[in-house]
This record gives sequence, C-alpha cells and structure tokens, in this order.
Amino acid sequence: MKKNMGSTDKFIRILVAAAIAFLYFSNMISGTVALVLLVLGGIFLLTSLVSFCPLYLPFGINTCRKKN
Repeated sequence: MKKNMGSTDKFIRILVAAAIAFLYFSNMISGTVALVLLVLGGIFLLTSLVSFCPLYLPFGINTCRKKN
C-alpha cells in the first residue's frame, strides 16, 4: 500500500472520529445513527493510522506532499 493521505487529512479524520466518540459516550446520539457514525469513525481512525484511504484510488486523490 502506498500512502495517499497527508498529515492534515489524517488530523481532520482523527478529530471527526474523536467528535463522534464524544457524542456517543456523552449520550447525545443513540440508536442506529450512533452505530453508523461509530463505524464511520472507526474507519476514519483506521485509515488515519495506516495513512491509506482505498476510496481515494479510483478518483486519483493523493493528499500527501510531493517529495522533491
């Protein structure tokens, strides 16, 4: 796997995952919506940790800085 996520992209994904976790554990969201958001947050966290997003491949997106 070649990395295709830059540091800003990873930071935003981690923030979104943390916000979802906060909303869930403070009981602000519940039910099916909470479960769907928790799965999405988990995916965001996982893709941030490995610096690779499979959905970027078909669209040719790469947020990594180019090395000179």
